[in-house]
Amino acid sequence: MTVGGRQNGIWRTKSVEQSIRDTDEPDTKLRKDLTTWDLIVFGVAVVVGAGIFTLAASTAGDRAGPSVSLAFVLAAIACGLAALCYAEFASTVPVAGSAYTFSYATFGELVAWIIGWDLVLEFAVGSAVVSKGWSEYLQTVFSQLGLTVRTSFDLGPLTFDWGALLLVVVLATLLVLGTKLSSRVSMIFTAIKVAIVLLVIVVGIGYINPDNYSPYIPPAAAGGGAGSGIKQSLLSLIGGEGTSTFGIYGLLAAASLVFFAFIGFDVVATTAEETKNPQKSIPRGILGSLAIVTVLYVAVALVLTGMVSYTQLGTQPDGTRATLATAFTQLGVNWAATVIAVGALAGLTTVVMVLMLGQIRVLFAMSRDGLLPRGLSRTGGRGTPVRATQLVGIVVAVAATFFPAGELEEMVNIGTLFAFVLVSVGVVILRRTRPDLPRAFRTPLVPFVPILSVLACAWLMLNLTVETWLRFVIWMIIGIGVYFLYSRHHSRLGERTAAESASTSG
Repeated sequence: MTVGGRQNGIWRTKSVEQSIRDTDEPDTKLRKDLTTWDLIVFGVAVVVGAGIFTLAASTAGDRAGPSVSLAFVLAAIACGLAALCYAEFASTVPVAGSAYTFSYATFGELVAWIIGWDLVLEFAVGSAVVSKGWSEYLQTVFSQLGLTVRTSFDLGPLTFDWGALLLVVVLATLLVLGTKLSSRVSMIFTAIKVAIVLLVIVVGIGYINPDNYSPYIPPAAAGGGAGSGIKQSLLSLIGGEGTSTFGIYGLLAAASLVFFAFIGFDVVATTAEETKNPQKSIPRGILGSLAIVTVLYVAVALVLTGMVSYTQLGTQPDGTRATLATAFTQLGVNWAATVIAVGALAGLTTVVMVLMLGQIRVLFAMSRDGLLPRGLSRTGGRGTPVRATQLVGIVVAVAATFFPAGELEEMVNIGTLFAFVLVSVGVVILRRTRPDLPRAFRTPLVPFVPILSVLACAWLMLNLTVETWLRFVIWMIIGIGVYFLYSRHHSRLGERTAAESASTSG
């Protein structure tokens, strides 16, 4: 009997049973501390953040107008379909690593490496981008308190962002101390930000002017601007529109942009190995958190675009983007703007924490398999991968401290959507190859739902910019190079296969 299913070079698969056995190795064993409630908190903690406090306003002003609320619904549908597939996989294979681990069991080692490399892009870049957003809000809070404190300053050709650095260092320390402690901190900050979001919705309803909802889908811009050239969506380029600013193509491009706001619910799957009852808790955590945040996002988008005209929410010539606080400031409700800034600090704090947690767990799983240096999978006395946490903390800190956020949100989006596609296809494959596996949660209407998930994610990917696609292809080429130069030769599954072959032939 082979160790892990198909054992043919780069297409060798690691069996579900072997993946589960690896979780019992003493030096790389994670502590099982998490409950269903912890997972829902993690999901809401990572998702409620950038979408509500930054993306909703800027996307309405630059891309979709009032129809940004519909864009959130479209993105949520795609996420919901993928979430059903994630729930089946995570409850069937309760091992750290999320889509990476699932792909190893279905597509083989090369594809698993590619998706792991892809998740590095999603979580690491996402953590850095949101850290810089947190730093900007910290400066805003200082300003509203009457203090002139800059959280970043020029350092030669670079910009030193001490606010982002401070956040990453504190959160990395918490993650080293333990996942349960991180969950408790997330619970406190999540309660604060959800309360503030609900307050914003209640207060904002009183300022809604129905005229601001017309036109719900503004007419397409006459070319040029932010959504033209290589910065327009790939779909609008194929369709010959010339721009994805407003109009139908603007709405579709907005759905792909606000998809960034939902990123993170899949982080719940990366904690499967640390969950007390993963078969029940993982599906509830994934689907429960996604349902909560979708309602919050759509409500905020409707209130925001009803309070002020979308034309007042566009990005300024100096690059300043509108935020949720912008609408209240323009209406003179300054106290609400202050409350929103505080809520954004709490919100973005938990987003960065859980994104870093997801990144650490993916690195942990890949190093345990030997595709990355194995020392990264060593767990300390608290049952956490200390070295992997330190490495992620350093990388994210450097990126957030010295590099501009720019348009990296879309890079995160395309990486996540690619992972969703593979997970959805993987559900169908594993149903056929391993129908005997016990499944605590079963994706309904297979293969119909997974196929819909693939189509929805592929459609969102087509609505990302040509520039983003070029960057993604380059990142993937680099990853394949790393695999053939290092990972393929250090794979533990490969070593087991070679040892098994030698013993058989001997």
